[in-house]
Amino acid sequence: MDLERRWAALAGDSAAATAAGADLLARWGEAHRHYHATGHLAAVLVAVDELAGAAADYDAVRFAAWFHDAVYDGRPGDDEAASARLAREVLTSLGRPAAQVDEVERLVLLTAGHDPAPGDGNGAVLCDADLAVLAGTPSDYAAYASAVRADYAHVSDADFAAGRAAVLKGLLDRPALFHTDDGRRRWEAQARHNLRTELTLLRAAY
Repeated sequence: MDLERRWAALAGDSAAATAAGADLLARWGEAHRHYHATGHLAAVLVAVDELAGAAADYDAVRFAAWFHDAVYDGRPGDDEAASARLAREVLTSLGRPAAQVDEVERLVLLTAGHDPAPGDGNGAVLCDADLAVLAGTPSDYAAYASAVRADYAHVSDADFAAGRAAVLKGLLDRPALFHTDDGRRRWEAQARHNLRTELTLLRAAY
């Protein structure tokens, strides 16, 4: 995927927009990133396209996809808050409408918990797109899980296993992982299978 072209189609090709896109791609390409890198950005953008019909403001959702992990230091919650602040700063500087800037900021913050309210089409599309990776083939999912572990290389194996198991169990305990009709139809069953498999393997290892 040509991410530079995708950004220009969304934000325009002014000098300021081009510079903002280059900064974003530099952030997504930071050396310490393994899963939360440009491949994830590209995958989320594709998934947003697939679910676009459920969004009320398609451009806001696409901007939110670009910014949702723009700041990534391995600190859940803090990273989303910093990414949301960056989105507000950059989009305001590019002259985007204030209401859209507010919406992008809200959507980026929503990715900390992936729990949009009923009727929140924009939030449902972004959250489903962000979690679509959970429904990959067994080999793709194994690569995803390995990359997530690499992103938390600073955490001991035992601590990572405990934290990761809690995340997986929390996801599995939800009535549904996906909030759009298309998301549930496409991804729910395979994602649950993958999550259960990873959780079983973690519990067996520790």
